[in-house]
Amino acid sequence: MQVTEKSSEGLSRTYEVVIPATELADRLGQKIKEIQPQVRLKGFRPGKVPASHIRKVFGSSLMGDVVQETVNETSQKALQDNEVTPASEPHIHMESDTDKVIAGDADLAYHIHLDVMPTFDAANPADLKLVRPVTEAGDKELQDALEELAKNNQSFEDKGKKAAAEGDQLTMDFVGRVDGEEFEGGKAEDAKLVLGSGQFIPGFEDGLVGAKAGEEKVVEANFPDPYQREDLAGKTAEFTVQVKEVAAPKPAEVDDELAKAFGLESLDALKEAVKSNLQRELDSQSRARVKRRLLDALDERHDFELPKRMVDAEFEQIWNQVKSDMDAGNLDEEDAEKSEDELKEEYRGIAERRVRLGLVLAEIGREGKVEIKDEDVSRAVNQQASQYPGQERQIIEFYQQNPQALAQIRAPLYEEKVVDYILELADIKDEKVSREELFTDDEAPGAAPAKKKPAAKKKAPAKKAAAKKSESSKSDEAEAKPAKKPAAKQAPAKKAAAAKKAPAKKPAAKKTAKKADSD
Repeated sequence: MQVTEKSSEGLSRTYEVVIPATELADRLGQKIKEIQPQVRLKGFRPGKVPASHIRKVFGSSLMGDVVQETVNETSQKALQDNEVTPASEPHIHMESDTDKVIAGDADLAYHIHLDVMPTFDAANPADLKLVRPVTEAGDKELQDALEELAKNNQSFEDKGKKAAAEGDQLTMDFVGRVDGEEFEGGKAEDAKLVLGSGQFIPGFEDGLVGAKAGEEKVVEANFPDPYQREDLAGKTAEFTVQVKEVAAPKPAEVDDELAKAFGLESLDALKEAVKSNLQRELDSQSRARVKRRLLDALDERHDFELPKRMVDAEFEQIWNQVKSDMDAGNLDEEDAEKSEDELKEEYRGIAERRVRLGLVLAEIGREGKVEIKDEDVSRAVNQQASQYPGQERQIIEFYQQNPQALAQIRAPLYEEKVVDYILELADIKDEKVSREELFTDDEAPGAAPAKKKPAAKKKAPAKKAAAKKSESSKSDEAEAKPAKKPAAKQAPAKKAAAAKKAPAKKPAAKKTAKKADSD
C-alpha cells in the first residue's frame, strides 16, 4: 500500500491510496481458501471444489468483496499511520476503473477527502470567573402557586337560566356547516367548553357569550388560513348550537381538602411540596443562566479554525428548520425583515459557535476524564420510552439497534456532565436576584453579545403537580450541540370525545434556531 498526501489546506486533507493489483490477487486467493471448505457445487464433493473453479465461477463477485474490504481496511490504516483524527466521516473517491480492478487488470487507487480535528489549548476551568444569579421561593410565589392549583382544581355549578359569561362552562350539542353542508369533525354532543379557553376557532366562543341553558344559537366562526385541513382553510362556518347547561366556576379553597385532592394529608404538606417544586424550578433556571454565561465565556476565550464539513452539517440542520419556519410563515418579526442572505450569514455564525463550543467542551471533558456511565444512558432511554405508553419495548429496542440514535441520547448527557465538571472547578460567585431578574436573559460581562429571547413565562401547575416534580421553565438549550427542530404545537385537547373533533386553533409560531441558540 502506498499513501501520498495530495493536498493540505487548513484542516482539509486529501490522501491518495494505491493498492497494487498483485496484492489484491493475493487477498482474493486467501479469501478463496477461507471459503473453500464451505463451497458446494454440483459435480464436486462438499469442500472439495478446486480453488481454480471457485475463482472461475465466483471470482468477480469475490473480488468485489475484496475491493470493498480492502478500501475499508487500508483507509483506516492510512489515517492511523498519518496520525490523523477525522472531524467527520471521510469521503472516499475511487480513482481507478473498478471493472478493471475487479478483472485484475489495474491497481486499486482512491482518494480520501476529510477534515481533521483542530488542535487548540482548552481553557482551564479553574481560571473561569462566573456570576450565578440565585433566588429563593418566597411566600408570595408560594401563595400564587397554591391559588393556581385551586383554580385548576375548580368545579362548576349550574347557573340555571343565567347568561353565560367568560370563564363559564357550557355543555352543548352543535353542528357546523360550510356553504350549507356539514363537514367532518364539525358535530358533537354533550361537548363541554369553558368560554375564553381558546379551544375553538376564532368567533365560536365569542358568539356564545350571553347564551342561556335551553337556548339554541347560530354562531359564525372563521377557520384560520393556513389551516391543517386545506378544504376548510380561510372559510366561514356556521354552527347551530343547542346550549344544555351553563355552569359558573367555583375555585377550590386552599385548605386541607385541596391537599387531599393531590394525595397529601394536609395543607402544610401541600405547601411543603409546592415550595420544594418552586425551588427546584428556580435552581434549574439558576443553573441555566450560569451555564449560558459559561458558554459565552468559553466562546470568547477560544478562536481556532473549524472543520468546514462539520460547520456545513450543523448549518444545514439549522437552516432546514429556518426554511420550514419561513415556508410556514412562522419566522419571528426580527428575522422576517431580513433577506435570505442576511439570515444565512447570521445562522452560519450560530452554527460556527455551536461547533466551536462542542469541540471545546469535548476537549475539556477529555482532559478531565469525564465519562458517561451505561446506566445513565439506559435511564435516559427509559425516560424517552416512557413518553410512548404501550410502545416502551419498541422504543428501547430502536435505540439498542441504532448507534446513531443512541449517540443523540448520549451527547447531551455528556455535555451536561462536562458543564457540571467545569462549574465545580470554576470560581463562581452567587448573586441574589428577584424571580423576575432570574427569568430575564442577560449577557455575561465581557462575553460576545447574546441574542435575546422573551422572558420565560410562569406555567400553571398541572393537576397532581404538587405531589410530583413541577413543570419548570425551559432550561437553556445547549448551544454546543446541533439545533433540534421543535415539534409543531398541537391544538388544545377537548374535554369530551365528541368535542375532540371540533376545529382547533392555528398553532402558534415555532421557536427558531436562533432563539434556541440564545437560550
